[in-house]
Amino acid sequence: MKKNIYSILRGKFLVSDDSFKNWRVIIFISVLAIVMIASSHSADQKVYEIARLKNEAKEYRSAFVDGRSKLMRLKMESSIIKKVAEKGLKISEIPPKKIKVKTQN
Repeated sequence: MKKNIYSILRGKFLVSDDSFKNWRVIIFISVLAIVMIASSHSADQKVYEIARLKNEAKEYRSAFVDGRSKLMRLKMESSIIKKVAEKGLKISEIPPKKIKVKTQN
């Protein structure tokens, strides 16, 4: 038992006569570890990209809501009256009339 542990610690299983199959397993496990590390890095990059895009979407949404509220304020009748009053125009007190055009055959 003690000899087996010492032989493993010294690495005799890597230089013995049948060590080729041991090297194959070690190389296979190393390649799998490299693939796993690369996959996790790729997943992390995608998570960061998703978070960045979510923040960007929130910014665009808030800019849209802000622009829409400014437009609503500009379209209000009171703000239009103030802007037209600066140019010397005022609201007509006589309501508009509909003009009906009859077609001739």
